[in-house]
Amino acid sequence: MGAALQAKAIVLSEPLKLGLQDLALQVPGAADVVVDVAYSGISTGTEKLLFDGSMPPFPGLAYPLVPGYESVGQVVQAPRGTGLREGDWVFVPGSNCFEGVQGLFGGAASRLVVPAERVVPLDATLREKGILLALAATAVHCLRPAEGRSREAFAFPELIVGHGVLGRLVARLTLALGGQAPTVWEQNPLRRSGADGYTVTEAEQDPRRDYSRILDVSGAPQLLDTLIARLAPQGELVLGGFYAAPLNFSFPPAFMRELRLRVAAEWQAEDLRVALRLLDEERLCLDGLITHRADPEDALEAYERAFADPGCLKMILNWSAS
Repeated sequence: MGAALQAKAIVLSEPLKLGLQDLALQVPGAADVVVDVAYSGISTGTEKLLFDGSMPPFPGLAYPLVPGYESVGQVVQAPRGTGLREGDWVFVPGSNCFEGVQGLFGGAASRLVVPAERVVPLDATLREKGILLALAATAVHCLRPAEGRSREAFAFPELIVGHGVLGRLVARLTLALGGQAPTVWEQNPLRRSGADGYTVTEAEQDPRRDYSRILDVSGAPQLLDTLIARLAPQGELVLGGFYAAPLNFSFPPAFMRELRLRVAAEWQAEDLRVALRLLDEERLCLDGLITHRADPEDALEAYERAFADPGCLKMILNWSAS
């Protein structure tokens, strides 16, 4: 079966040119698992940069490529000794299993071949919500201070900038982990609803200028001076978005406040374990975050809507019929 494996996959042949193609898969190795994908998510951060060609130079980045790193499906083939069985539901954070195209991300396909150690077993009841695991782990990572990432220590933001999926997850996690309810800034009125236990407002309606910790997940590089001006002395600004343009800020206000600046990068295994534990304990809720669904055959329209429609929090592709 290995040599004949095929999959339908989303292929970005070049910026702005995307479609569904039939691809051959690499022969599974002795430590690989084969997964039939049921759902994959579209990232409005990383994948948008890949789609419009604005992604900065990145090791291994080249077109054509299969995007996606948020996939959920069922195991159809697994090596012995992994604890995985046929029919198990798993989360797959991307793959590199395609012949003839790049798989730097590689999750948006109907079937994947992945090292068994990379897949994450899921409670079958999660189904499509499982695609949110990468963002949930990223949200946990945003809450970890640099000096506490090896322990279950958290630094909660008083202000979160951006009420997309990541901003909502950070707010929910802050409350779930015992932090005080944060304030959230969101300029788009279509995204101000959906708060539970915290306040969402516009920056202009917020008079505070003494936040001890601000987390920006908007990805908007022009906001730095605005956010620094809202910090208390020795306050910390955490950058949790991805910024394609160079970042700069005026030095005197940062100097007067003795600004602390931290970048939250990729989530780690421990972040994922925390997110899974909170889900299992029903302390973290993923409801209301997936707002749009599409068939892979309508991928171009789905990607364009995911990137352009502020009412679309999270778009997923349903591969079940592929």
